[in-house]
Amino acid sequence: MFLEAIPKLKKYTTGNFFLIAGSCVLESEDISLEIIETLTPICAALEIPFIFKASYKKANRTSIQSFTGIGDKAALSLLKKIGTEQQIPVLTDIHESDEAAMVAKYVDIIQIPAFLCRQTDLLVAAGKTNKPVNIKKGQFMSAASMKFSVEKIRSTGNMNVLLTERGSMHGMEDLIVDYRGIPVMKSFGVPVVMDVTHALQKPNQTSGVTGGTPEFAEIIAKAAIATGVDGLFIETHPKPARALSDGSTSIPLKKMKTMLEKLVRIRQALG
Repeated sequence: MFLEAIPKLKKYTTGNFFLIAGSCVLESEDISLEIIETLTPICAALEIPFIFKASYKKANRTSIQSFTGIGDKAALSLLKKIGTEQQIPVLTDIHESDEAAMVAKYVDIIQIPAFLCRQTDLLVAAGKTNKPVNIKKGQFMSAASMKFSVEKIRSTGNMNVLLTERGSMHGMEDLIVDYRGIPVMKSFGVPVVMDVTHALQKPNQTSGVTGGTPEFAEIIAKAAIATGVDGLFIETHPKPARALSDGSTSIPLKKMKTMLEKLVRIRQALG
């Protein structure tokens, strides 16, 4: 139901996993286009439905000094321009219920951040836009408890819900992925996505900047595909060391092709 709800993805009928990828936060048109122009032909050749993602603003930064965006109006206008000119679906996240209807005018998919996955008013407002809604599973939530977040969206009559696994807290500065949660969340009748990037975070660093271990990205992704996820969420950047947000977990853009080729082979082997 999810892919069929997005006209730009109706051409894909192979049953392959889909890819949600882009920079953590919208930095510039040039960087966004470099990501899109790199990934679009790769995904087309591998028959992977591609959704561009970028946060139009980041409201949940660790430090007050962290970059939060280029400005709401500028970012949303750029996301709409990208989606229209590149003919690809675009995803961004919201943090307050009064953002939902406004943001829905600019993008194809609305995302609920992990920290906010229980916020009833926010979920209901997102559902009422009738846009597909991707809910990130909170690091503090069990997979089974995410059914209540799904129910909040569905209470609006919106059936196009995705759930994204992004790891669970393991101590105070690490995350771990329990792959048993993937079939549990799939049992709710929704597509399930693996957030490869954020599962590799090391939050709560004393520097005020979240750390990460992106060298394990391929392992997380391979295991997710083998477990049966419907899609992958990956933050990627041409130069992660210069990324304005989450550079420590972003996958270098130049490594995406080889990784995706391996993942497609695993998916094909599963039949």
